Amino acid sequence: MSVTISSEVLTQLIAAAAASPDAEICGLLFGVAERIEATEACANVAASPARTFEIDPKALFAAHRRARGEGLAVIGHYHSHPSGSPIPSPRDAAQAMGDGAVWVILGGGGMARAWRSVEVGAFVEEAIDPIG
Repeated sequence: MSVTISSEVLTQLIAAAAASPDAEICGLLFGVAERIEATEACANVAASPARTFEIDPKALFAAHRRARGEGLAVIGHYHSHPSGSPIPSPRDAAQAMGDGAVWVILGGGGMARAWRSVEVGAFVEEAIDPIG
């Protein structure tokens, strides 16, 4: 399986991650099925943003309301591993709910990989198919 995303949006996410070498960035993915149509950066409100991320709950609720009004859905989120690889960490796995959400993880060196939460604590990798 694969996830499509515009090349421009993917480039913007990679640049944002590179611009934050000391803290994880995070945000939401909007779209339908296997297509990411838009992203929204969110504040990382984690107690230790250098090692983990937490999306501001207020931003999350507001995004769900706005997405419904625009005919889209929040299909997942993105975050970075500033000095690591774009592979889910044990902390990421502990947060995986098995709800089919897409996780785009941005690693050091401009790498990006997509993962789908298929069961509690587990992911499967999905190819990123940049378009445009």
